[in-house]
Amino acid sequence: MSSTFRDIPSVEAVLSELRDNGSWPHALAVEAARTAIEHAREAVRAGEAAPDVAAISAEAGAILQELARPSLRRVVNATGVILQTNLGRAPLSERAMTAMGEAARDYTNLEFDVEGGSRGSRHEHVRDLLRRTTGADDGLAVNNNAAALLMALHVFAQGREVIVSRGEAVEIGGRFRIPDVLRESGARLVEVGTTNRTYVEDYANAITEDTAAILRVHRSNFQVTGFTARPELGELAALAREHGILLLDDLGSGCLVETADYGIEHEPTVRESLDGGAELTLFSGDKLLGGPQAGLIVGRGELVETLRRHPLARALRVDKLTIAALNATLMAYVSGTEREEIPVWSMLALEREQLEPRARVWAEAGGGRVVESRSMIGGGSAPGAGRPTWCAALGAERGAEWLAGALREADPAIIARVEAGETLLDPRTVAERDDGHVSATITALLGR
Repeated sequence: MSSTFRDIPSVEAVLSELRDNGSWPHALAVEAARTAIEHAREAVRAGEAAPDVAAISAEAGAILQELARPSLRRVVNATGVILQTNLGRAPLSERAMTAMGEAARDYTNLEFDVEGGSRGSRHEHVRDLLRRTTGADDGLAVNNNAAALLMALHVFAQGREVIVSRGEAVEIGGRFRIPDVLRESGARLVEVGTTNRTYVEDYANAITEDTAAILRVHRSNFQVTGFTARPELGELAALAREHGILLLDDLGSGCLVETADYGIEHEPTVRESLDGGAELTLFSGDKLLGGPQAGLIVGRGELVETLRRHPLARALRVDKLTIAALNATLMAYVSGTEREEIPVWSMLALEREQLEPRARVWAEAGGGRVVESRSMIGGGSAPGAGRPTWCAALGAERGAEWLAGALREADPAIIARVEAGETLLDPRTVAERDDGHVSATITALLGR
């Protein structure tokens, strides 16, 4: 063996150095020491001199710092995409976070009837608020909207046919496909129409004695434009009633308010879906609703009660933290304070004149410029909808991708977007409390 390999310190020697510089869990310290020593061996194999114990221990310490960091960390979203799926979609309101903290810290009446002193049901906690905010007979929460769809199809259409337009048999992200969910539920998919044009007659001609339901899926993450046709929900509702089958509406985005009031194209609301004749409407909690991840099912009382009593309701149930956050979020709508309380709507309500000064500070910190752009809703909601904004556009000698990567190395990481060779940061999706961090990071990287 080469003497350079013999010069590499032992694991115990590195651990001793680490113990002198802090207190670390032994298992993590051993893992970090072994990793740093292996890096030293790789350097020797490449013809370099063996690092000394101080250098290897310093690297092991850096590895330990990384191992000790939580995997799930907060980031600053400067992309301008409000419901950024990769960044966790909707940030929660202060009321929701307070409610989650109280539910996490203390015991709760999750499944306990305080007045009667007997066992209660966790489903009761969201039932009344879903009725009030949507106008539905009843409501149920499960762990996400995919689960809501799977459950409804399994309970009401297992072994039978469900009719879906070809233009709605879509993939909505993460390779989640409507036809796959139908198959897993035990229902049989019957596709009708074409990608761009489907008529009510197409549904009518496909109905057989074995048909359980018509499923309408909101195109919440893409648009079909040009030569298109799609039946109104009321037409499908009349057809379903005529044949004694269910009409299910997978609305996806879960909008409860008029989006036109925020300067963006109208997005179908849950109340409109129910008023249009859907017997069950399904939607997400963490999209335009602005709450935690959840799948919400509202509609005809006896149908929701059937779902509530099904064994899948336990398998797909939400926990106390989700219930707390969901209740707090829905209460903002009941109170009429969603614009002020719920970050999604607060961000959408910002006018671009409010954003320009913030973008300018960042641009000046990095010798860049301010450019007009558009903030997008994203997250599988309101495809193509967005609001005018101002962005800081920054250039760097080493390139836009390098700068975007360097911003991600900040703590907390700053996530920007790259367009036309520049790194863009949109203040609409950045909390004002993070403005100073963004400015300081830009100055450190590009300050002139």
